Amino acid sequence: MSSVIVCSGPHDGHVSPMVGVARRLIDRGHRVRFLTGPAYQDAVEAIGAEYLPLGPGAEHATEPSAATGVQAIREGIRGLVIEPARGQYLPLAAAIAAEPTDAVLAEVTFVGAATLSRLPRSKRPPIITCGILPLTLSSRDCAPYGSGLAPGKGPGARLRNQAMNWLISNVVLKDSQRQVDALTRELVGVGLDGLFILDWARRTELIAQFTVEEFEYPRSDAPGNLRFFGPMSRHAASASVTPKPDWWGELDGSRPVVYVTQGTVSNEDFTALVGPTLEGLAGEDVTVVVSTGRRPLESLPPLPANARAAEFLPDAELLPKVDVYVTNGGYGGLHYAMENGVPIVVAGDTEDKPEGAARVAWAGVGINLKTGRPKQEAIRDAVQKVLGDGRYRAGSQRIGAAIAASPGVDGLIDEMEAMLRKV
Repeated sequence: MSSVIVCSGPHDGHVSPMVGVARRLIDRGHRVRFLTGPAYQDAVEAIGAEYLPLGPGAEHATEPSAATGVQAIREGIRGLVIEPARGQYLPLAAAIAAEPTDAVLAEVTFVGAATLSRLPRSKRPPIITCGILPLTLSSRDCAPYGSGLAPGKGPGARLRNQAMNWLISNVVLKDSQRQVDALTRELVGVGLDGLFILDWARRTELIAQFTVEEFEYPRSDAPGNLRFFGPMSRHAASASVTPKPDWWGELDGSRPVVYVTQGTVSNEDFTALVGPTLEGLAGEDVTVVVSTGRRPLESLPPLPANARAAEFLPDAELLPKVDVYVTNGGYGGLHYAMENGVPIVVAGDTEDKPEGAARVAWAGVGINLKTGRPKQEAIRDAVQKVLGDGRYRAGSQRIGAAIAASPGVDGLIDEMEAMLRKV
């Protein structure tokens, strides 16, 4: 049995996949301590892991930023990297000092593990970086993370990518880079030494990306420690305990089903996506299904005659009935749709969502509306196009087949165990 520390920032979309990894580690006989915010203590202890609290400045989730573009990148670095650095690293270092630790598994935004990775390998356990977001690694073949741009083709695109990468690291994030370097020196006595902030995982023993290669941009300069395992959680209809609403029987295949949700985080303002989707499809021969992400149904705008809503839905049973998935682009939700071969209309422009949205279009699995507040006409036209063009469903089914063939959480644990046998 190995002793493992699993680390996550205090955000639903970060904690959830890491809880899935921790649960399976425990099933396979490993001791797990889980370092995250107090809001998730019950969820951690429910799977049999030992809860470890984050320190001051890192315990609670920051409010999602409405910024886009360059400003969103700066705010993301500040909120996810600079502000929680001490409150993540110090409890992690204390936990490692308290008892022998064989490995640290940390989601990619957990800067405490990035700080730990600057120490010599002889002074720390192996670190596995868990890619819960679109791959952040910079590359000469890709535009910078956060730009929402696909790689492009040909020498012109490569020149554009190289110029943009230089601009981001040497101008846009120059001050952020300096601040992180100073923090790292303060905490562990070693700076970044020229390593770009978003590339910290290159210095870890394994980058476990929670997707398949078919849904990630190819990088000719990808590091040798990068592996693709597919999404950690897979749908299993038989395991669902979510009660079904009384209108469930209407989803009988008599007309197309369009499923729209803003997830469980960015769901404070339904005028962003849910509202225009309801309005845009009100006159269409489709059934629109809405999940509020556990918010009260009263918070929704008025439902047209062809719409049905619930606070939460059993996605594992719903998605096989869905013809189009309309989303603001959460990474987990995109994979759930593709696992079921469902084509996607995506509208997201904050946090990591532009990167997921760009990959939807690049992979041919759906349409990227390139905004977080699309017009109802744009949604209607995109849904009509996806319903009428079988290439989008075929693209999603192709990714779904790759997901089905990917090793998932057991593959990740197999790789970890093989690594530890060599240590």
